Formats: sequence, C-alpha cells, structure tokens
Amino acid sequence: MADSAHKVVRVFHEDHGFGPSHDELHGRGLQESVPPEYSEKIISYFFKKGFLRDVPLLPDCQEVVKKLYDKHEVFIVSAATEMPYSLEDKFFWLEEHFPFIPYQRIVFCGDKRIINADILIDDRARNFEFFMGRPLLFTAHHNIHENRFERVNSWKEVEKLLL
Repeated sequence: MADSAHKVVRVFHEDHGFGPSHDELHGRGLQESVPPEYSEKIISYFFKKGFLRDVPLLPDCQEVVKKLYDKHEVFIVSAATEMPYSLEDKFFWLEEHFPFIPYQRIVFCGDKRIINADILIDDRARNFEFFMGRPLLFTAHHNIHENRFERVNSWKEVEKLLL
C-alpha cells in the first residue's frame, strides 16, 4: 500500500550522498543493497518516530482498496509492532489515505500467523508460510526472485483478479 522503500532510499541518499540504485535493489533487501557498514543505518529510519507518516501511496492503491472494501470484508494488517514508533505513524497514515476503513478493521501485530482470512496480499513471503488462505505476493524489490506464491505486480492487477 505504501512505498516505504522509496522514501528510505531518498532520505538515505540525502543523509549520506549516495544510496542504492534501482538496479542495486533488484532482488535484494535494503540492508543488502548498501555497503555492510551502512546496513543498520538504512534500516534505522523505520525506527524513527514520524518517518512513516508521509510515505507515498503505491499507484492506484487507494482506489482499488476502496473498491475491494465496497465489495468484500477488508481488514488492513500490519506487522507494525516490529517497529514500535510505526504504530502511530501507520494508524494516522491509514486514517488519512483510507478514511473509509474503520479502526476496527485495522490490525497491528508482530506476526501475521494470527491472520485467518480468505486472501492475504503482502510483499513479504514469510507472511505466507503459515497462511491457510490464498496468498497474493505483491511485487517489491526484495521479493523478485520469490516464486512459491501467486504474484500480483500492481494494484490494477489486484483489481482485475479480485473484482
């Protein structure tokens, strides 16, 4: 839903005068795309209060999620407790961009194994390891080489598949 990697790379570049290129991110996580001495630094942004508050939306996400919400029972699930400051940031980000989703349908957790749903759209393959429903792996730089799950490359593709 959010393009957090884009913001991390931009801010890292502003702070250090260099940062991973699109090619360097292809098939790699953020930590793997910078020299080892910077691997903790690039991840540290996620742990800063307010950092995730203004992350850009992925293209077409807002419109497609609204259509899905109008037709299906939609819950937003985030492993936000991995990064405690992200709880507030993500809550207000969701409230701003998805005001039609009530707080009762937002689930912040540390492990998505607790989720029992028909469909889970996620960019982290690890979240599908114990998932019993239909997994849809949303393409991101870090999961390009993952081939165990059904893949979606855009929110328009999600729309065609589920609506």
